[in-house]
Amino acid sequence: MAEATKKAAISITEIKSETAAQRPSNAARASSTGILPGSRRIYVEGSRGIRVPMRAIDLAESKLPEGKTEVNPPIFVYDTSGDFGDPAKTVDITKGLTGLRTPWILGRGDTEDLSGMTSAYGNERAQKAELDAIRFNRTSSIRRAAGKKAVTQLAYARAGIITEEMEFAAIRENNNRRAYEESLRDVSPRSRAFLLQQHRAGHTCFEVPKEVTPEFVRREIAAGRAVIPCNINHPECEPMVIGRSFLTKINANIGNSALTSDISQEVEKMLWATRWGADTVMDLSTGKNIHETREWIVRNSPVPIGTVPMYQALEKVYGKAEALTWELYRDTLIEQAEQGVDYFTIHAGLRLPFIELTAGRLTGIVSRGGSIMAVWCMAHNEENFLWTHFDEICDILAAYDVTVSLGDGLRPGCIHDACDSAQMAELAALGELCRRAQERNVQVIIEGPGHIPLQRVEENAEAEEQLCNAAPFYTLGPLVTDIAPGYDHITSAVGASVIGAAGTAMLCYVTPKEHLGLPDKNDVKDGIITYKIAAHAADLAKGIAGAQIRDNAMSKARFEFRWYDQFNIGFDPEKARSFHDLTLPKESMKTAHFCSMCGPKFCSMAISQNIRKAFGGEAAQQQIVKEAAAGIDSEALATAKANVDNGVVSANVLSPEEILAGMDAMSEKYTAQGGKLYSTAQE
Repeated sequence: MAEATKKAAISITEIKSETAAQRPSNAARASSTGILPGSRRIYVEGSRGIRVPMRAIDLAESKLPEGKTEVNPPIFVYDTSGDFGDPAKTVDITKGLTGLRTPWILGRGDTEDLSGMTSAYGNERAQKAELDAIRFNRTSSIRRAAGKKAVTQLAYARAGIITEEMEFAAIRENNNRRAYEESLRDVSPRSRAFLLQQHRAGHTCFEVPKEVTPEFVRREIAAGRAVIPCNINHPECEPMVIGRSFLTKINANIGNSALTSDISQEVEKMLWATRWGADTVMDLSTGKNIHETREWIVRNSPVPIGTVPMYQALEKVYGKAEALTWELYRDTLIEQAEQGVDYFTIHAGLRLPFIELTAGRLTGIVSRGGSIMAVWCMAHNEENFLWTHFDEICDILAAYDVTVSLGDGLRPGCIHDACDSAQMAELAALGELCRRAQERNVQVIIEGPGHIPLQRVEENAEAEEQLCNAAPFYTLGPLVTDIAPGYDHITSAVGASVIGAAGTAMLCYVTPKEHLGLPDKNDVKDGIITYKIAAHAADLAKGIAGAQIRDNAMSKARFEFRWYDQFNIGFDPEKARSFHDLTLPKESMKTAHFCSMCGPKFCSMAISQNIRKAFGGEAAQQQIVKEAAAGIDSEALATAKANVDNGVVSANVLSPEEILAGMDAMSEKYTAQGGKLYSTAQE
């Protein structure tokens, strides 16, 4: 007995020693937060004391002919960094963020304060003294719906209530566009026309409002076409809306594994992700101390946090899928809901009869959650307990306002398996589950495929809309080819931009390490930036009001050689500047009217400026702007096509022989002057 006690003591000591180093500190905050270069934090005021954070990017003046200047007003962009992106605020990571939504939740008077966690596992972890070294000392109360009420944004929306969350999200969606448009009153008509121009939307068949209002957000939520993931136990979360008629959102995945179990690193990755623009973060931890890791993440996260509860449930039975029970899974749901997780991925649509449909696949079942449930179903020869207990699951989610993200456990894992009977059978089942969840006032997201050939991407978006009543679609990519390991963030972003343009509401990022390993901070950043590009491309295609403002501002800065503005308007100012510094590092080169690629004599932008000066004055340029705003001249286009078809060539067009001769001459000139050009630039 004494020997056993000694061993236990040693074990506890070892745990304390091991875990103390994992406790997050403010060093993580310092290395992973902070406002981006050229930006400042602003707040847009709403009603009821609502203040919505945004990032203002300040721009330099334009230098006009004859020594004149023109002001370029700041542009405003969506900001997901929370208080960590406000230089005026200091966040102590060991205490967490303030509860922005606490007074809103309490003011509705439909929740009750619990004395503590009601989940058995949560209480078990709370009693373990050896975990004190890594425990987050939570001070906020744990709440649940009073009685059997649904305290969800869907329930409020259906009751005609515009919540503070809905107003907050609506203000965010508009990116302070009115203020920007008003600031353009002091610029020239020509510049104003350029900066506000926006191409018509693509073939979207859903409503995209000129301005997002709180009532529009309420209406879309009530119809089940949008969600605001915001657990009542995550009051630190800044509300955001996910839906086809809004800005396309992106999710970043983090999480430890059996090989890496550092809490501090996971918190740092979450902060890093929100700095670069992740709209939500999924904690997919499967290693040690999942409960404690998640508490630290939630308390410091300004964005919604998602999980796959099955992962933690599996850890509780030591990785034996057949040992899972409904009771254990139910307790895990309550545990995570009381911590404040905003949305759960639940693979309830993977039914027993569907498993045999994967027999003809090349890569079988690639979803981790899907494979776990398939093993359980086959081991017991029983229907998926997530399907049979789904109504009870919904009752739990409605009591905390946890959004259900219906997982695609049978998603295709390669191009070969795309759009097969297994995938489509599950999607139809998800449609049934969506209906059942919404009947219980639970907000719903539908998860979508991972590997789809490009020509079938839109088809998948259309199928989801039809089968799932246009509930927000949430897709992993999709990857449009299987042959680019190390570059799957790019192959997936191609599919993501297309499916986003078709109405997919949120895109789950893919990092360069997809299929290869656990991503680090650099991989997280690369994945986020790549998906911000895909999401923005989708917003342009959808015709989101004001989506092109940032592009126009960038183009104007590029044409005017405002290098710092070019860096700062982009998604990654630091990387853009580092690339420019590689060849033109001196400060004097940041005002040069050329780049290292073309040099001072061959810069097309500089040549174009000279053409513009020679072409005419303001009146002539205004006419050009007017014509450009009207779109492509179809008559001129038809004439040009007819000339080509008939072999008609303008007298001003050079022959092929003349073109080749000119190219040879310019090549020789460039070779002769190139060395001198670059040596001069470095001086």
